[in-house]
Amino acid sequence: ALCGSLAAVSAANAGAMSVSGSASMTWLSLDEETTGNPLGIATGLTFSGAGELDNGSTFTVSIAHTHKNVYSVSNVSITTPTLGTFQYDEGGGTGLDRIDDMMPTAWEESTGTGVASGLRTVAGAGGSTDIEWSVGSGMLPDGMNAYISWNPHPDGSKNSKKVASGDNGDTGVNNGDGWDVVLTHSGLADGLNVFAGYSNIDQVSNLGDREQHAIGLTYAIGGVTVGYQKSVDRTPGVAGDSTDAYSNNAWGVSFAVNDDFTISYGAHESTKSRANGTETGNNLDITTETKSFQASYTMGGASIVFAESEVDNKLYATTAASQREGRTIALTLAF
Repeated sequence: ALCGSLAAVSAANAGAMSVSGSASMTWLSLDEETTGNPLGIATGLTFSGAGELDNGSTFTVSIAHTHKNVYSVSNVSITTPTLGTFQYDEGGGTGLDRIDDMMPTAWEESTGTGVASGLRTVAGAGGSTDIEWSVGSGMLPDGMNAYISWNPHPDGSKNSKKVASGDNGDTGVNNGDGWDVVLTHSGLADGLNVFAGYSNIDQVSNLGDREQHAIGLTYAIGGVTVGYQKSVDRTPGVAGDSTDAYSNNAWGVSFAVNDDFTISYGAHESTKSRANGTETGNNLDITTETKSFQASYTMGGASIVFAESEVDNKLYATTAASQREGRTIALTLAF
């Protein structure tokens, strides 16, 4: 009887669990601004598990814990033999959010180096807790991937088991569901990857549906990769907001000098369009732009990076205080 019980326990827990992690230390310097202590640190752990069902389907779970926070990102995926992968995701990075900025870099997106810009990119329904279907490869042409994401109420919440978000302060803007469709294709030519996506989120009637889309490409030849993309977020914000849209353009180029050393330069600009002259001086369109030169060097499980970044019109404002320049040095250890 004991052997039978042990066998049952073993079958019920078939699979494996692993843990990986990292630690990153940074030094941030901003020109003509008081930064205080420039030292920063972030540590993280990622728990990954995998198993298999009797019908050949496999499942995975990933839980990320970031420095000084509760579990920040988690997802559960089931991959079937024919239909593809179904993922329950909490934390973003699915749907349209997976292509918000696909430009090649040596380290981070031009908006993510620590020189904060407030630039708005697209996220869609996949920017918060959602369910995504990655269509099976047998149903698509070689090199193509398709992702369909759905969110019953895309308000950015992350709920625990048996909990709903309720009124979490989104002022009723997203009073319906949202869905995304994303396509990527790497089989059209060697080194070429094209991508496009569309998102629709139901909002209060006086705003209309929130529509977002993105399209772009990257092309790699030798150690050089170049990229360009456009994205638009139409009818964002809350009821009564006069912002019509955020129209974005991003480009980047990276060069892998060798297997360990990479440099890059890129920019991302976003123009906020308004329906009336509520901005100072009746300026209806204001553009925020980030530019970043980056270099990274990898030594086994360690990497050191440098980023020189510039922001014009932070938070879509044209004051002198909204122009920023700075640099970041980071040392990251992976284990």
